[in-house]
Amino acid sequence: MKIAVTSTSKDVHSELDTRFGRCANFLVIDTEGNEPEVVDNSKIASGSGAGIAAAQMLIDRKVDVVITGNVGPNAFQTLEAAGVEIYSNMNGRILDLIDLFIRGELKRSASPNVQGHHGLR
Repeated sequence: MKIAVTSTSKDVHSELDTRFGRCANFLVIDTEGNEPEVVDNSKIASGSGAGIAAAQMLIDRKVDVVITGNVGPNAFQTLEAAGVEIYSNMNGRILDLIDLFIRGELKRSASPNVQGHHGLR
């Protein structure tokens, strides 16, 4: 299983970035024990559509789960349509969140937790 977590840096010991589409990086952790993959978010400065573009980037990497702070309706719908489980409204250290997920202690999100945005503000 591949878990993507929005990250403030390139290390699993860092804090979760609460922004989905405009996070600094995604850390993709494979529960099969492979090394985490750091995915730079090249869509961070997009004028619009950052959430959808970031979602598609993770879908292309065959991610099964996304753990983040905030996710808007367009990104949520894109991930959900691809069968990706979304866990939003999270914060804390990435390693701790992965542990909570593996133990089944995170609550899956049923809907976006922020309104949509229209480009950079």
